[in-house]
Amino acid sequence: MPPTTIHSAPALDSFTTLADHQSQTPTSFYGAKPVLHYHGIGVRALISQDQVSKLPIFTSSREGSPEAASKIEIVDAFVSSENLTLFNKTTSTGVSIPYPAISLHAIQRLADPANSTNEVQGLYMQLELSDPYGVTDEDEPEIVELTLIPATAGEGVKELFEAVSNCSNLHPDPTYEDEEMEDADGHSRIVFEGSVGYEGISGLPGVQRGATDGGLPPPFPGSGGWITAENVSDFFDANGNWIADEGGNGENLGEGAGRVRTREELEGDGLNGHSEYDDEAKRSRTD
Repeated sequence: MPPTTIHSAPALDSFTTLADHQSQTPTSFYGAKPVLHYHGIGVRALISQDQVSKLPIFTSSREGSPEAASKIEIVDAFVSSENLTLFNKTTSTGVSIPYPAISLHAIQRLADPANSTNEVQGLYMQLELSDPYGVTDEDEPEIVELTLIPATAGEGVKELFEAVSNCSNLHPDPTYEDEEMEDADGHSRIVFEGSVGYEGISGLPGVQRGATDGGLPPPFPGSGGWITAENVSDFFDANGNWIADEGGNGENLGEGAGRVRTREELEGDGLNGHSEYDDEAKRSRTD
C-alpha cells in the first residue's frame, strides 16, 4: 500500500501511549487504539530538490535559491503501531506512510542544514512509493530518500530509530501474487527455498501441488484416486458395504481393500499380533 495524503493532524487522544500500553493488559485486542511509540514536534524533514513533488509535506521553494540541493520542511512526526505519519502544520498537509513502504532506515550523520560547520544525526529512510499491485517487472521502483532530524539532538534520533524499527517489525513485508509460482501445467505449487525433490519440496510428504480450478489436488501416487461426496456411491452401497470392485473402480487398490474381515479370521490370525497359542502365557479368566 503506497503512502496516503492527509489534511488534518492525528489527535493525540486517538492513540494509546507506549507507557500505558506496557503497564496494563488491553481490554480487547480488536478495535484498540494504535500505540504511539514516538511523537516529535518540530522535526526537520530533508529531501533532495528533485524529489520534492513526491511527498505532499513539501512545497516548492519560496525562499532562497531554487537550485538548492535539498529542501527542508518542519513537521510533526507520529510513529505509531499503525503507520508513520508526518504532518506539516504550515500547509495543513501530511502523509501517512505504511511500514512496508519503508524499505530501509538507518541513523545518518550529516552536516547541519542550518549550519554546515556543525554535524547532526538524522533518521535516513528509503521509501518505496510504488503500489506493488500496480507495477510490472519492467517498471522501475519509485524510491524517495528522506531524512528526519529531531529537534532534540542525541537521544532524540535514537528514540526515533528504535520506534520505527519496533513498529516495522509489526508489519512484515506482504507476499504478492507475482511471487507465486506455477509449474508447466499451470498448477500453483508451494516452493520452499533451498529444498529439492518432488515438486521442489524435500522431506515433506503430502505437500503437493493444488489445482487452479479450485478442485481437489491430483491423487497421491498409488492411492488410486479420491473418494468424495460426489462419487462415494461408486465405492459403497447404502449400508456402507464396499462395492467398488463390481464396477472395476478398485483395480488400483491392494488385495483385500474394502472387505470387512470376519471374527473367525481375526481369531485365526490373532488379535493385535497374538494367536491362540499365546493363551498359555495368559492368566485364566474366572467367572
